[in-house]
Amino acid sequence: MEYEIIKDGKFRYIEKGEGTPIIILHGLMGGLSNFHGVTDYFPKKGYKVLVPELPIYDMPMIKTNVKNFAKYLERFIEYKGLKDVILLGNSLGGHIGLLHTKLFPEMVKALVITGSSGLYESAMGDGYPKRGDYEFIKKKAQDVFYDPAVATKEIVDEVFETVNDRMKLVKTLAIAKSAIRHNMSKDLPKMHTPTCIIWGENDSVTPPKVAKEFHELLPDSELYWINECGHAPMMEHPKEFNAILDAWLEKRKF
Repeated sequence: MEYEIIKDGKFRYIEKGEGTPIIILHGLMGGLSNFHGVTDYFPKKGYKVLVPELPIYDMPMIKTNVKNFAKYLERFIEYKGLKDVILLGNSLGGHIGLLHTKLFPEMVKALVITGSSGLYESAMGDGYPKRGDYEFIKKKAQDVFYDPAVATKEIVDEVFETVNDRMKLVKTLAIAKSAIRHNMSKDLPKMHTPTCIIWGENDSVTPPKVAKEFHELLPDSELYWINECGHAPMMEHPKEFNAILDAWLEKRKF
């Protein structure tokens, strides 16, 4: 189902439900629709789900980096008057959630990361996006998932449009390089926020060894695997993803 995108001040976001706030952070090539399974499920469990549209292509080039997205998230949280939030991020969104938690630990009650950058990622794989080559873009989009069919024509078209827009492509590459530069391996052992790590066993963008390293470095983390699953578990196996997260939140009394 499609949700109404609320335009409020400088922010665009989806909001559904009442209760403890779960803020969902999308990835570099991921839109708000990637989390429909989560957005449908958790309001029924007593949570307020918010999905802000991150200003991936709207910031000046000099400010287009992970740290400024984390600060943007903090401004959104303050604007909405939220506290004790649960951050849930996929890919770049996980990285933004991790950095926000480092910078503003008092605001975050719990963190959920899936296919997160911050330690390692190979989002560009064996080559940069080739403008104008639809089949190349289609193959790259399919490689994100265990089941290539998850990469619908709509998803491929969106990625194709992005890499064929010169400014969007330049900013995409700038963000990817920022994510690689902003390695958090030295920060993670000092971060004691409870963290749920949900990872696809077949993730080729951030391989399973990355999840294990996050688990080893984060002092209060639990690691869960989803089989036959790539880089976006909440899209590829939404029911299993929700079940794992729901059980973890229940166990930790969040």
